[in-house]
Amino acid sequence: MAERSTAAVDVADNSGDEPLTAQADQSTADGVAKNRERDTDSDEAQGSGGAERPGKTSAPELHSGHKLARRYRLEDCVTRLDGFSSWRAVDEKLRRAVGVHVLPADHTRARSVLAAARSSALLGDPRFVQVLDAVEENDLVYVVHEWLPDATELTTLLASGPLEPHDAYQMVSQIASAMAAAHREGLAHLRLNPNAVLRTSTGQWRIRGLAVNAALRGVSSDTPQRTDTEAIGALLYAALTQRWPYENDAYGLSGLPKAVGLIAPDQVRAGIHRGLSELAMRALVNDGATASRHESACATPEDLVKAIGEMPRIRPPEPAFTAPPEYQRTTYQQGSYGRPSVHPGATQTVRTPPPPLQSRTGKALKWAVSALLIAALGLGSWQLADALMDQGNSDDTNQTQTTDGDDNNSAAPKPVQQFKITGSQEYVASGSAQAPEDVGNTYDGDSSTFWRTKKYDEGPILAPYKPGVGIVYDLGSAQEISAASIGLRYSGAHTTAKLYATDSLSPSTLISGMKEIGTADTSGVSLTVKASKTVKTQYVLLWITAVPYAPTDGYSGAGYKQAITDVKFTG
Repeated sequence: MAERSTAAVDVADNSGDEPLTAQADQSTADGVAKNRERDTDSDEAQGSGGAERPGKTSAPELHSGHKLARRYRLEDCVTRLDGFSSWRAVDEKLRRAVGVHVLPADHTRARSVLAAARSSALLGDPRFVQVLDAVEENDLVYVVHEWLPDATELTTLLASGPLEPHDAYQMVSQIASAMAAAHREGLAHLRLNPNAVLRTSTGQWRIRGLAVNAALRGVSSDTPQRTDTEAIGALLYAALTQRWPYENDAYGLSGLPKAVGLIAPDQVRAGIHRGLSELAMRALVNDGATASRHESACATPEDLVKAIGEMPRIRPPEPAFTAPPEYQRTTYQQGSYGRPSVHPGATQTVRTPPPPLQSRTGKALKWAVSALLIAALGLGSWQLADALMDQGNSDDTNQTQTTDGDDNNSAAPKPVQQFKITGSQEYVASGSAQAPEDVGNTYDGDSSTFWRTKKYDEGPILAPYKPGVGIVYDLGSAQEISAASIGLRYSGAHTTAKLYATDSLSPSTLISGMKEIGTADTSGVSLTVKASKTVKTQYVLLWITAVPYAPTDGYSGAGYKQAITDVKFTG
């Protein structure tokens, strides 16, 4: 496929000779510019080649509290740059935080920004921060995108030191595969830097600003695949060394020493993984001069994906085990209180205790115990004989049993109550739905019908494809949930499910804002989730985060997938 970029439409060509990842715009950010959901960059000591200037167009006069489309309330201004501004806002209709880029409709880049945003929204890949809306109205153009409050920028992560080899491997693997998928659809990023890469609380890596960030700045490239591949190499280089692979400092990282040139990461820091070091060099722009002598340079994200696939998998580090302290023998001896201490070397006389129960009192005690045992045996024999005689004279068909209402030991256990499910709806956290038309099959009383997930190529954890899949159930009224039994179609290691209390069939909060009821996992076809604490709710989200590998059947091919047949909630 010929290389082209839809990230910026009708914009000036990049005229600089320096690689785009070594360039960046200098922005003037507001007081909240350090927000981890920042969509624009404040790159230090970088050039601005390849960016089209907006001319005389100025940024619209906006302020906190301003509403767009009677829905998006602007809260904090993150960046003002080149005639546009970026904001953290609140979607009052869905009651969630969002990010918004705003620029005048007569801005020289307004058309290209709208085109880039709409192209990015059509991709629908959950590995990218999703574009939610792209609108032109009232002399304004604005782009609305997801806001991830639980995500952290790579810039912030690197501030405390380089990443562990496993974390760096996961980062470059997920970023490279995501960009390869974007390029297959004709989309490029062209602004891929540590500010645009986020790690969520679940460990998933996501990319912000696909196509849109470059369009906002008027950045273009004749070789977009090469540009994005070099950017991924720079990200990996920074993750391994905590240094920016160019002479200028940028993104809070120190650049390489001047006149030294590009040197391999394992020559910058000791102990760096050799395979990852070579991979970074193969991705960076240097005409192959500093790539591995035995491997060719990577020119596209697809080349990077293949190179990563040929590497041995880097496993996570083993959890550190702290050995318990050695047992310290004390000098205390039972019964030594009040006795003089024995000096080292001195011989201590040990008194021999008298034989047990040889005194007059001991003998009397033995006779008393013997008499009690004889009396107890006699009484027991009489009661046994009396019971046998009563049993022989009784009529079994007329036997009745009475209970004393005041006897606390005879109280029956509280019966288990099964709640009736009155409604349901599939919950989609990101991306597309699974099978929303089949959610009713999970509680219709027929175990042969089911709701199923799509098939995924990797697993069992659904991330990075999706954070999870699930269904919200309506119990008709608020109930105290103690457990849920779930029938599954596919067995295998492993299925993980969680229960959350939420506020409606269409929850207004993210998973992180819901109250967890319980969690469980299984390798079989049945799963019981028990409540870890008492929770009273009308709406319950059944959330699945891991699925087993299942073979091809009449519904889908072999892959990681799961189907739910029966769901029951009890209290």
